[in-house]
Amino acid sequence: MREIVLDTETTGRDADLGDRIVEIGCVELLNHIPTGRSYHVYLNPQRRMSEGAFQVHGLSDEFLADKPLFEAVCEEFLAFIDGARLVIHNAPFDMGFLNMEFERIGRPRWPDAQVLDTLMMARRKFPGAPASLDALCSRFSIDNTKRTKHGALLDAELLAEVYIELIGGKQVDLGLAAPSLSRGPLVAAGARAERRPAPSRLSDAERAAHAAFIAGFKGEMVWRDYLPTAEAAE
Repeated sequence: MREIVLDTETTGRDADLGDRIVEIGCVELLNHIPTGRSYHVYLNPQRRMSEGAFQVHGLSDEFLADKPLFEAVCEEFLAFIDGARLVIHNAPFDMGFLNMEFERIGRPRWPDAQVLDTLMMARRKFPGAPASLDALCSRFSIDNTKRTKHGALLDAELLAEVYIELIGGKQVDLGLAAPSLSRGPLVAAGARAERRPAPSRLSDAERAAHAAFIAGFKGEMVWRDYLPTAEAAE
């Protein structure tokens, strides 16, 4: 499964009031494992930066003045995320801005079914606990000391680590597949292979102690109903 962990920075908090995206950062995961591929771009929002947003990410009007418009990078951005599920912290915020940018240039909205919100995941997993990206980095001992300001690519990289922890950590499978090397010798039995029982590792002293325990046991030995006759007689 291909997923894209995504973050944006904006000129303010309200896309409906005309705020725009100024930075997009993406990290690719394949079967929950980072592939090393990423996408990052700064954008000219064609409007002034709010003071509150500038304090969050530090991207000034002067810095963004010569950056491309969203329309100019839309095709390469869509090519990078094509067919993937987007993994976003507080997805309604980022998707509100992305869908606004798509609509401005006549592109369809991104399907809600292809978006996963890690903020909601964290709140379900740790009800009542802080669920910001910084709080989750602290919970999972993820180094976020470089995050002195918000940055879309850095935040996407941190969120990728957080997401992997939220779904169970770096052991992404349960080890249910058959191992390449068996733990015991196999012998052919017609068209199939059967596993030989491993030899007992009990010492004579341990066997004697067990026999003494059984001899003095006062309760009902219900386990004997589930043992072969020879073993139950021991």
